[in-house]
Amino acid sequence: MKTLNYLIIIALSVLTLSSCKTTYYQVYRAVPSDRSMANREALVYEDENCEVTYNLWSHGGNMGFAFFNKSKENIYLNLDECFFVRNDVANDYYLDREFTQTSNVGSKSSRKKGASVALAGLNFLGLIQTNQGVAEVSESLITSSGSSISVKEKKIITIPPGTLKFISEYNINESLYRDCDLLKYPRRKQVKTLHFMKEESPFVFSNRITYRVGESTEPVQFENQFYVSEITNYPKKEVVDYEYDEFCGEKSEERYNFFKIKSPDRFYIMYLKNYQDTKH
Repeated sequence: MKTLNYLIIIALSVLTLSSCKTTYYQVYRAVPSDRSMANREALVYEDENCEVTYNLWSHGGNMGFAFFNKSKENIYLNLDECFFVRNDVANDYYLDREFTQTSNVGSKSSRKKGASVALAGLNFLGLIQTNQGVAEVSESLITSSGSSISVKEKKIITIPPGTLKFISEYNINESLYRDCDLLKYPRRKQVKTLHFMKEESPFVFSNRITYRVGESTEPVQFENQFYVSEITNYPKKEVVDYEYDEFCGEKSEERYNFFKIKSPDRFYIMYLKNYQDTKH
């Protein structure tokens, strides 16, 4: 029995250790080719008609953008002439898709009806007796109806004056970048940053955007290009911190985590290290 208990303890210990995982983050910094875009709290491109804002911070890097119409006429964003380009490979923003929206409405009704049932029990003399009685049986009826609407993806997005719309489709990179000088699982004192110029950067990416103002047939085209200038692998404690939420001067009982290094020109990939994984 002692041997069995000992084996069970060992097995549980192995399972516990094998399920332990440590979180790491690979963090990228991107630099716009047009340096004037980086002179603000956000990455912003601006011309006489529009303002285009980027915030890359997300898992994999969000290359979506907010398009604000500064003019006094409708702006028509031609998605079939807009592209996300990564390392010279172009990806269409207009994919000619059809989306289906489904809604269901259900209702429940119940009614009672009389039913003749046999009631068996003991009388006061202790003798078994059987009587006929009437019981109320509840019967539920459930009915439902549904409808679906197919919505065709728009080739041209209309943006009224003084408003903005969000366009999002692609992530920048979702696979870990590996390098002999970049430890995959660094300790705090082992954190190292790789630096790149544009010519040697592993990721050069851009949005090529086409729009028209009002009834004008002349398109306006521009490109917002970026390149990855830094890549760093961090243990979780170097990236994430915790604090308590506060509302009207009162702190909540639960704390939440936030990114200490969050910025619109950065993005990250979160990855895990298993207990048994010793590779660097």
